[in-house]
Amino acid sequence: MLEITNLCAGYGRTQVLHSLSIFTSSNGILSILGHNGAGKSTLLRTAVGLIKPTSGTVKLFGQDVTSLSTHERVKRGMAYVPQGQQSFTQLSCMENLQVVADLQGRVGKARIAEALDRFPALTQVLDRQAGLLSGGQRQQLAIARALITAPKLLLLDEPTEGIQPSVVAEIQQTIIDLAKDGMSIVLVEQNIGFALDAATSYAIVARGQVVESGQGAETTAEKQTKVRESLAI
Repeated sequence: MLEITNLCAGYGRTQVLHSLSIFTSSNGILSILGHNGAGKSTLLRTAVGLIKPTSGTVKLFGQDVTSLSTHERVKRGMAYVPQGQQSFTQLSCMENLQVVADLQGRVGKARIAEALDRFPALTQVLDRQAGLLSGGQRQQLAIARALITAPKLLLLDEPTEGIQPSVVAEIQQTIIDLAKDGMSIVLVEQNIGFALDAATSYAIVARGQVVESGQGAETTAEKQTKVRESLAI
């Protein structure tokens, strides 16, 4: 689904990723874990084309997309939800969804309905300005907006960070349901328990490299102990 090989990338003269390699399988969740500053967000931003790598390759469905724009990667089935519950704050909730739906042609209206089926709580605030929504509602809106593109691969950067617990549970369940319905997901998440419980596979990133990885078939206790020990490095 997504194959990244020997990726080096960063910001200006500061290199963050150092020959990082990682891949995802179809119909599952790859959880990316690591300390702040380890390179997790840089990895997602480079994968979706927002950062140009200095070397290495990014392949999507077996095709090299390293030189393609973010727009072209989205057209090929990738979607990205950045950290921070981002939205067009001056637009209403519905207008936020419509901005993306308008680019989908005749299926746009149906795509909005499908996205709202995932987050029914948004139907109560469709006329509300996005900047006035709660953090949890804005995060649901950000994910719903990404789903309108009908992605096959969804990149999520800290989707539950800073959100009230009641909404966290809803977002976590939606992520699990999306994977069950056939979507591949790359999940950057600080909540180790959820990240491992939901994961088909996981990888720990430190100093811009993958230092540990494993499969979701391991028992939860074994996984969590192993990951916590690795994160102590």
